[in-house]
Amino acid sequence: MHEAGLSMNDNQTVAAMLNEAAGLLVSQGANPFRVDAYRRAAQTVGGLDRSIREVFDAEGQAGLDALPGIGTGLASAIAEILSTGRWGQLERLRGTIDPIAALQAIPGIGPELASRIHDRLHVDTAEALEAACIDGRLARVPGIGSRRAMAISAAVSAYLNRQQGRQQARHGTAAMRRPPVAMLLDVDREYRQKAAAGSLPLIAPKRMNPEGEAWLPILHTSRDAWHFTALFSNTPRAHELGRTRDWIVIYAYDDRHAEQQCTVVTETRGKHRGQRTVRGREAECAAHGVVA
Repeated sequence: MHEAGLSMNDNQTVAAMLNEAAGLLVSQGANPFRVDAYRRAAQTVGGLDRSIREVFDAEGQAGLDALPGIGTGLASAIAEILSTGRWGQLERLRGTIDPIAALQAIPGIGPELASRIHDRLHVDTAEALEAACIDGRLARVPGIGSRRAMAISAAVSAYLNRQQGRQQARHGTAAMRRPPVAMLLDVDREYRQKAAAGSLPLIAPKRMNPEGEAWLPILHTSRDAWHFTALFSNTPRAHELGRTRDWIVIYAYDDRHAEQQCTVVTETRGKHRGQRTVRGREAECAAHGVVA
């Protein structure tokens, strides 16, 4: 059995969280098609004639995916809610996400390691950490190395398999279709321009914000079949280095609402110094030569 701190009526709890996310997306100017997808999913879950937890316990994430109007990304979101009682994407929209706590849920990752991983990679979900394990970014975090990265990768995979009812150690993260770097750099440009102009809605992040000030601009935008959410990095490392207005975290959602994330920064050394770069895809970005 999966365990989570939800109410007895899981269907209404999950539907309410999906509807809250839709409402926040509306208030933050997101694409109406994305909003409608969340509302349709809420209607599906709220109208089920059986418990959503029963579906999940019996059939895993695949059973959620098969429900009308759900799809891969929202099935993963519902699995996260049912398994942990929280939903990172909703907390991000609220500004209340605690990425250190999310990463510490993975066995073997303590507060110091979770903080170091988040500071360096800006990942705030187990799925994003799994992607960093697969593409090699985790092994490049100081103090980790390839052997420890392999151990963390195994722990993350086991955690996700257990929490989300996955049937394989990998679920396509490595082969996941990624938005082109030119598209990501264009989202980065749009975010920086609109943030500088003060034309974006602001949220009050829970971390690094003792006054509770609404200072963090949030952008929702679309390119072709992709939807994007972009925010300035709010990690302790970004604040320490004075890069909160330079490091931009972009969350990409495909046509099935599956989430992936990346960080765009200005290179500070080497032959591409001064250029905007998607971390982990530097070679692809070099050809575009976008200057900060």
